[in-house]
Amino acid sequence: MAENTNRGVFALNGVTGMLIATVLLLSILVGLTVWGLKVQQHSATNPYDPTPIISNLDNVKADSKANAQFAFKDAK
Repeated sequence: MAENTNRGVFALNGVTGMLIATVLLLSILVGLTVWGLKVQQHSATNPYDPTPIISNLDNVKADSKANAQFAFKDAK
């Protein structure tokens, strides 16, 4: 059998690999947290207005292309 002489503490499968994985996971966590905070701040300053949806639903048909005017619209 051949002896494994390719090992080391600082190889990518050792301490260095663990540090790279930890830094990568922490950076993903920070990125998603910042993104979530931005979305929350945007939603707080630009609330949803349901008026286009509930204003008049009497003319909505079950299968009609005119239903697009009753669809959810992004707040201005």
